[in-house]
Amino acid sequence: MEQPILQVRNLSTYFFMEEGVVKAVDGVSFDLYPNEVLGIVGETGSGKSVTVKSIMRLIKPPGKIVSGEILFRTKQGEVVDILKIPEKELYRIRGSEISMVFQDPMTSLNPLFTIGDQLVETIMIHQNLDKRRAKLKAIEMLDLVGIPEPEKRFNSYPFEFSGGMRQRVVIAIALSCNPSILIADEPTTALDVTIQAQILDLFRQLQKEFKTAVIFITHDLGVIASMADRIMVMYGGKQMEMGSSDDIFYRPMHPYTHMLLKSIPRVDKKVDKLEPIPGQPPRMVNIPPVCPFLPRCPRRTEQCKEKLPDFVEMAPGHFVRCFNPVKQEAGAQV
Repeated sequence: MEQPILQVRNLSTYFFMEEGVVKAVDGVSFDLYPNEVLGIVGETGSGKSVTVKSIMRLIKPPGKIVSGEILFRTKQGEVVDILKIPEKELYRIRGSEISMVFQDPMTSLNPLFTIGDQLVETIMIHQNLDKRRAKLKAIEMLDLVGIPEPEKRFNSYPFEFSGGMRQRVVIAIALSCNPSILIADEPTTALDVTIQAQILDLFRQLQKEFKTAVIFITHDLGVIASMADRIMVMYGGKQMEMGSSDDIFYRPMHPYTHMLLKSIPRVDKKVDKLEPIPGQPPRMVNIPPVCPFLPRCPRRTEQCKEKLPDFVEMAPGHFVRCFNPVKQEAGAQV
């Protein structure tokens, strides 16, 4: 079996606030394989973005990565722990081997410099090309992501582009050094539905072309259904369930996943009435050491009030954190 390109082990990132400790990510573990798309889904505040920012070592005070390993296999075949390597080595890996696309492209682009200047700078730093060759590569990348008249738009500023075009530029910058891993943190949330569909199509096309492993974060299950090979469901800073896309959509076992699917419209089946999840997401300050979904869960038992369930493999490749998981009958669908 192919070796994982990224292994996250028992990752915990806490924020030390005046009112208490926020365990934004608590004991998360997963593998990412070459050419795979791993989706991470969950409500706002579930720990999705903090997980990937921890992988990039972008956590700032009062946040702190308190434990874990992030083992990355470089292009040279060496396995390094991102949490332990010096800043100089981390700087080399960011951009050239692991790239990130953020939710709002305007936070990623400098409004004072042209699109071309920002692309050229990235390429020159990470690919050791001279300015002329870097410019040719930059124009090629703009063309690849569907920017019309790339030679002309090379000299444009970010404000001269629409939101969708700016996101295409950010994707071009992220892929310009052919990274092994691309992290996309809700890259379509700020876009309207039509442009969102175009960007998703672009992601699918480029992922196949570059053979890049992708971690795709979203709160939109419709988006992740069309993108991911495997899906990890997070809630309250913890992994609730992880499995193949089919496992999550057709054989969900955790009550949270099950209820989440029942609360959204479906195009593959008729639904008479949507069922919202009762209650509110947990207040993350000083959260008790039990399942964070406990107050909202219709399947809770006395055991659930005593301790946190382990993250257990219930079927090949299908992991669940629950004492009383939903059992699906053969051939049944949610």
